[in-house]
Amino acid sequence: MSSLWWSLRLRREAASVPLARQLLLSSMASAGVDPDVAYDMCLALSEACANAVEHGSSAGDMAGAYRVSAYLEGNRCRIEVADTGPGFPAGYNPARCANEAESGRGLSLIESLADHVRLRNRPGHGGAVVSFDKVLARRDGHLMTAS
Repeated sequence: MSSLWWSLRLRREAASVPLARQLLLSSMASAGVDPDVAYDMCLALSEACANAVEHGSSAGDMAGAYRVSAYLEGNRCRIEVADTGPGFPAGYNPARCANEAESGRGLSLIESLADHVRLRNRPGHGGAVVSFDKVLARRDGHLMTAS
């Protein structure tokens, strides 16, 4: 199996979210990923990017920007979104926050769409990192093959 990897540094503005989503959708289509699975991962990516746009800051090594990386290898997709905001507070629980507030539901949605979600703070840099994985369903006859 071959792999596909890309990383973008995007401006912290709402207009950047569709760009990341479209690149992921195109990558998954090229890899033969089932369209329903691709849609779910694009929705999860949109939520993670929207959080980075809303909660990121204009300070730090990625001033006014956030980073999106995607890895498709074999039957697994991993996406990571990193910002330079204040990061997650100690003991942060997205499920509890989603029940208590109008905002904060995006991370719970990501958890419902992905197989594994990891929330962490960027040590030494500040900011939050949201990464999530999904085992991919592929269309018949459409597998990534070795080059």
